[in-house]
Amino acid sequence: MTETKPTFLNKHLARAQPSATYAMIARVAELRSQGKTIISLSAGEPDFDTPASISNAAIDAINAGFTRYTAVAGMQALREAVANKFRVENELDVGWKDTIVGNGGKHVIFNALACTLNEGDEVIIPAPYWVSYPEMVCLAGATPIIVPCPPHTGFKLTPALLRAAITPATKWLILNSPSNPTGAVYSKEELKALAETLLDYPGVLILSDDIYEHLIFDARPFFTLAQAEPRLQPRVLTMNGVSKAYAMTGWRIGFATGPRWLIEAMEKLQSQQTSGACTISQYAALAALEGPKDFIARSRGVFERRRDLMVRLLNATPGLSCSSPAGAFYAFADCEGLLGKMTPGGRLLNTDEDVAYALLEEAHVAVVHGAAFGLSPFIRIAYALDNASLEQSCSAIAKFCTSLK
Repeated sequence: MTETKPTFLNKHLARAQPSATYAMIARVAELRSQGKTIISLSAGEPDFDTPASISNAAIDAINAGFTRYTAVAGMQALREAVANKFRVENELDVGWKDTIVGNGGKHVIFNALACTLNEGDEVIIPAPYWVSYPEMVCLAGATPIIVPCPPHTGFKLTPALLRAAITPATKWLILNSPSNPTGAVYSKEELKALAETLLDYPGVLILSDDIYEHLIFDARPFFTLAQAEPRLQPRVLTMNGVSKAYAMTGWRIGFATGPRWLIEAMEKLQSQQTSGACTISQYAALAALEGPKDFIARSRGVFERRRDLMVRLLNATPGLSCSSPAGAFYAFADCEGLLGKMTPGGRLLNTDEDVAYALLEEAHVAVVHGAAFGLSPFIRIAYALDNASLEQSCSAIAKFCTSLK
């Protein structure tokens, strides 16, 4: 049967692209279904189990019958715990009514943008960026303004780059520290320098995506923008969640604090969209925020050792080079030395996307190409696997690179 051309779709949907990371994950699943053994370094989630105390809290909630709707913006007990987290860990003077709980961090970010953007508005997004930022802006009908932040800036936005990108149409700046995909971390001094520029533009809102807050290495301190410059707090939405720090990606709980008018607008949208997040997941998140934090330090130590292993092995691979990331669990490796070469399978490597798919098809290692994150020629490698798998994957990558003609 011939399908009718879908003329009913929203025009903004046509501007957005599917997630490149999920496209790679889908291709990995397809190859595995064919019986091929693939080492996937493409998914952005910890490989640890959720701590037992958190899972048990969810089970207890089920057994106690806490399975009904909650308030749209989240249970008050969880919102109080979220507010306490922001007060204690980030020195933000907020109460529980200044918070909102959503179905994952992506949901929180999407709703903030959807509540505030109109056609003609612009959102500044430093590149490399998380793949979903520009697409969410497009879905909201606005225009993403991509600002390349090359290696010599540490993959970080500078005040000069920021000032050059701001126009009368600028509505938001999105900052992500530690960064997906580079692991770059903004220092307090760097945030204050950006804040000095932002103070000159009172009409610009700032979205601070801190989801990797607890995955910072080398004993570096973490600072969020509203903490570094409290004068900006009335127009900063600070987003976080339990997915990365507590290995709870599938529980789908994100949260944020920001100006009350924005929180109320997001709650209004959420009331007609998803209503409250999963009750059981909220109880699990409450246990995570109020419970012991020793898991965080242990997992951070594991990721730091994996980082050192990956950087060493990647820099020993012909055609690749990789700086040491300060946080998250990604290596953003420069693959320019591989371009223009031919694989044993006859594929000419013209782009970093060619490199990524050749590694998948011929070396059976899945990574994500840098172009998906707005900066080429790089590949993003997630080191959220055990050491044996990481060493095996790097061996396969090295063998592939040395075989190129």
